[in-house]
Amino acid sequence: MTLREAAGIYVDLIRLEESLAPDQHQARQEVSALRSKYHDLLTEALRVAGIPCADRFEATTRAFELVTEARRPADSV
Repeated sequence: MTLREAAGIYVDLIRLEESLAPDQHQARQEVSALRSKYHDLLTEALRVAGIPCADRFEATTRAFELVTEARRPADSV
């Protein structure tokens, strides 16, 4: 799995978790477990790529940056 793929899945899981109603306890638990798994994959991919992250918040910020860069249209020359 590439760094961008891990970041994309991780960001999608964060957004999914935020969209769930507070009373959807089981769904929240399942998404949270997946989010934790992909956070581990993301931090490992960041480490392999030589991108330092001091903590989980910085890793999350980097994931959102990678997803934003991937979705940005290429500049026309």
